[in-house]
Amino acid sequence: MTKKHAAMEIENLRKVYSTKKEEVVAIKDVSLTIPEGKFVSIVGPSGCGKSTFLHIVGGFIEKSTGKVKVRGKEVEKPGPDRGMMFQESALFPWLNVFDNVAWGLDIQGVAKKERNEIVEKYLKLVRLWDFRNQLPSQLSGGMRQRVSLARILAFDPEVLLMDEPFGALDAQTREEMQVELLRIWSESKKSVLFVTHDIEEAVFLSDTVVVFSGRPAVISEVIDIKFPRPRDLNLYKSAEFRDYRNQIWDLLHKEHHKPVQIVSEVVNG
Repeated sequence: MTKKHAAMEIENLRKVYSTKKEEVVAIKDVSLTIPEGKFVSIVGPSGCGKSTFLHIVGGFIEKSTGKVKVRGKEVEKPGPDRGMMFQESALFPWLNVFDNVAWGLDIQGVAKKERNEIVEKYLKLVRLWDFRNQLPSQLSGGMRQRVSLARILAFDPEVLLMDEPFGALDAQTREEMQVELLRIWSESKKSVLFVTHDIEEAVFLSDTVVVFSGRPAVISEVIDIKFPRPRDLNLYKSAEFRDYRNQIWDLLHKEHHKPVQIVSEVVNG
């Protein structure tokens, strides 16, 4: 029988940045397991290392020590098993929506018929098929982020890594995108690791919220969010939602003024 691995396994992860004068611990011995199909968010004080953590899982930043595994395979560099979505859409402005989503498949050498079927599938999933001939400049910010998500899903990655993908959107569009993301996630059945500074966003989206401390980042608390799915925006009005929000707010403000940890100083001779 084949062993079933968790979607993501992080063991004793540590990241230290070195300068000429000192070494600064960004992440200190973080361990976290994310089960298959779960939506997990990370929140923490500004500059605590949550985006660094996500980029290490993505293979874009080298860890100092520890292990990062995706479905049992250790991460050493970026790979197609991880789809990374950033705050900015990073679409090619000279390509229309269809060709932006098709671009990665073209690079992979996917046959034209199969490529077109995949692009159609995911543009319909994100409800942008009718906009397939538009350029990014003709789309709203939320629509551009949906194109970015379709492009990532077209690769069929094993996990989705999302770094503040709605951070640049206005409040109303952001809420609309949260609902859309939950719909798309429920249909795609991907495992998601989502970084945000917005506590309410984390509570609304997630099965679990991981609260990072101030730098050096350690896990202050892991909070399971008990709301049933599917969810809608009326959840924001509930007393239970406010309770979760206040619990996380208290944890973050307790840690906010924690001093940066210096490992060692180098004395110039």
